[in-house]
Order: sequence, then structure tokens, then C-alpha cells
Amino acid sequence: MAADARTNVPREQFDFECVPETDRSFESALAAARDGDRLTVADAVELLTTGTDSPGVDLARKERVLEAADRRRAEVVGDEVTFVANLNNNVTTACNTGCLFCNFKDTARDFEADSDADHGGFTKTPAESREIVTAARELGVYEVTSVSGLHPALALDDEHREILEASDRGDLNYKPPAAYETDPGTYVDQLAAMSVDGVHLHSMTPEEAYHARRGTDWSYEEVYGRLADAGLDSVPGTAAEILVDEVRGVICPGKIGSDEWVEAMEAAAAVGLDTTATIMYGHVENEAHRARHLKRIRDLQDRTGAITEFVPLSFVHANTPLADRGMIDAGATVHEDELMIAVSRLFLDNVENVQSSWVKYGDEQGLKMLSCGANDFMGTILSEEITKRAGGEFGEFRSFAEYVEMITAIGRTPVERSTDYRTRRVIDPEDPPFGPELAPAADGTPLAADADAAPETVADD
Repeated sequence: MAADARTNVPREQFDFECVPETDRSFESALAAARDGDRLTVADAVELLTTGTDSPGVDLARKERVLEAADRRRAEVVGDEVTFVANLNNNVTTACNTGCLFCNFKDTARDFEADSDADHGGFTKTPAESREIVTAARELGVYEVTSVSGLHPALALDDEHREILEASDRGDLNYKPPAAYETDPGTYVDQLAAMSVDGVHLHSMTPEEAYHARRGTDWSYEEVYGRLADAGLDSVPGTAAEILVDEVRGVICPGKIGSDEWVEAMEAAAAVGLDTTATIMYGHVENEAHRARHLKRIRDLQDRTGAITEFVPLSFVHANTPLADRGMIDAGATVHEDELMIAVSRLFLDNVENVQSSWVKYGDEQGLKMLSCGANDFMGTILSEEITKRAGGEFGEFRSFAEYVEMITAIGRTPVERSTDYRTRRVIDPEDPPFGPELAPAADGTPLAADADAAPETVADD
């Protein structure tokens, strides 16, 4: 029984060299996965497609892949489902990169002091960021994730700003803070402001690190070293999208290439920072691209051992340039979502944690992913701007009580975790109320008491 893998514009229009064809069979790939063998790219393609010998997704075969992944999940991490008390504090939507998958950004020109544009975006000063994080810390939040647009005025630090000011290059995407209505400060200023006592700061993607070294001969190690000194604790492996350059050339031609993304991640690990890794799938790419992406992540982990979790991100297409230009008219199907989680678990034999994103999948499907190989269920979020702007419909806040109720409903064990997964607290569902306890200001008080106020507390403007 087969189901269409996609309902959107055919990927053949992009004339990719990398296509989902292999000399491997689905049965051989599944047998290797069940036996715990290290899978090849061809194996991953067979599992993601449920066999390249027939079109669409074979639903019976898909269930066998999901079963193998769920069994592997149980062997690796058991029945615990983890989550974290976290906040998203994105500094700015100003960006000139022009990625076709993104509706988070606003053209930086609109933010200039002499602009009359009504863009609806935001830029926060370091003082505003500190106020937001301080308030969240008092609620018991102990992780802050910050992923922002590439504001032209953002430099790494004062030294970097001096270099940019003195440069006569016209390709550095730089304008001084005085040109803008709001001065974002430097990356070091922002990180130092958000590095409130006891809060884990998860920020500075490879793309942001590239922006923080533009116009210099500094290595990524130098950049991440300075950021760590300012308070950075770990690096989000976003901006990865698909780590195959023929796909990046379509969806984000202004971004760094796959090799440079990997170089930056290796540098972050080299200076002692934990990292995560992601894939954003369900747009113009095919299953062979997804498989190659997984291989790059696994190879990176073999070299660094720094990746604490892998996060598959299903593309939310509705309000993006890709959709507006008719290049796609849908994202991934539910079948593709489930297979992406499952094959990530089976292929990434050196990454312990695979995350199910309730922001991307919603509650019901997010819970289903916990039976497809995932073991982590994100965090409380408090504010989520990127997916929401792209047309996401699944909210911005999740209380501990909701987590406990949902996780126990599927027969699994709810566990509060730290960002790096090294600290865990099993939660007894028979011992309410439920609130965070893993941070200095976290005393078990339910975040639910502030659920209605929380999005306002971390408002965008």
C-alpha cells in the first residue's frame, strides 16, 4: 500500500544531480538497521523512501522502519522523555541574506533611522535582552536560545567594529549603529547581557559566527573563543538547512556553504562548546539530499563528539518566498516526518538524543514522533517567533504540567533535563504541582501560573 511522499511542486524542476536512486534494496537496508550495523547513505535513502523501486511511501514498510527506530530508541535511551525550561530571545529580525525559506527576517533597510517602512520587525538592545532573560530566570527558566537575523550593524565586539569601520570593502554587509533606529550593540554585548547567573546561553549559529568574523582573517576558533568568554555556553546547529550545496544554491544562495558550516561547528567544539545539529527538510530537496545531510552530521560527530542532540525541523512553508514564488505548495507529509525521525535515530548511531518539535508537528503528531525514534520533546519556549512568522500554528508556550500529562499518557517517563542532558530529574506524575527545579531560581513553582503572561513578558518589541 503506497501513499504519495509529497503533494507539492515536483522536485524534478530543480534538475539536481543528487537523486534518490541506489543499488541497495529496502529489505537489506532494514535488516542492517535492525542488526545495529552502521548504515550507508544508500541504506538511508532506501529507508526514507521505503524502497526506491516504487513511487510514494509504502505504508506497511514505513511501519517496519518506525518499529526498528522505536526499538533502537528504547535500547539507547530507554523510556524517558526529556524536556527543558527554556526561553527564546531572538535579538533582531533585520537581515539581508535573502533566504527563500525564511519569513522571520525583515530587510535591514527598513530598520534605518530615516526609513518610513512599516515592517513589524524588532531589534532589542542588550539592556532589553538582559531584562527579558532576568525576568524569565525568576520564573525558573534556565536555558536561553537566541538565533537572530544578520543585522548589518552587529559586529563581534569593539575590535571587530573598528575593523569594519576602517574597511573600504563594499561586500561586508555593514552599516554603523548610528544608521539605525535601535542599536543592537555587538554580539559580545548581547551575550554578556543574556548571561544572567545560572542561565545556559545557547546561541551563535555558524551563520552568525560567519557574520561575526566578516572582513577579518580571524578563525572560527578565535570567534567562538571570544563568544565563550562573553558567556556563550553552547551553539545551536541551525543554519544547516540541507548540507548539500546544490540545495543551498536554491533556497539560501547568500548563506555559507556546507563545508564552512561544518568548519564553524568543529571550531565551536574545539574551544569546548557543546553543539546541537539540525536538518530542515520538506522543501525542494529529495531523500538523497536528506541522507547525505545525515552522513555529514554523523561524520562531524565522529570527529568532535560535541553534538548533544539532533533536531529534525519540518519546513513550514505557508508564508515563505518559496511558496510565494510557486516553487513549492506544501511541506513534508506526515509520512515523511515520521520517516525523518526514524531514519535519524537509525543512522545517527553516535548521537544519543533525537528531538520531536511540538512547534513544528503539534501536540498529537509530536507525541507520535516519540514512538518513531525521538526521545526529547523540546522545552517550554515562552516565545517562538521564527516558526510563527512562517505560518506555524502550534503555539509558543508549554507548561511542565502539560508535559507530564502528555508524556505519561503514552506510557513514558517525564524527565526534566539541562541543556546538555548531563543533569536530569525524573518527575513523579503523582506529586504535583509541576515546575522546573534544575536552576538556582527554580524551586518547583509551576510555570503554568505565568503561562498567560509569559509571551508578554518576552514580547518582541
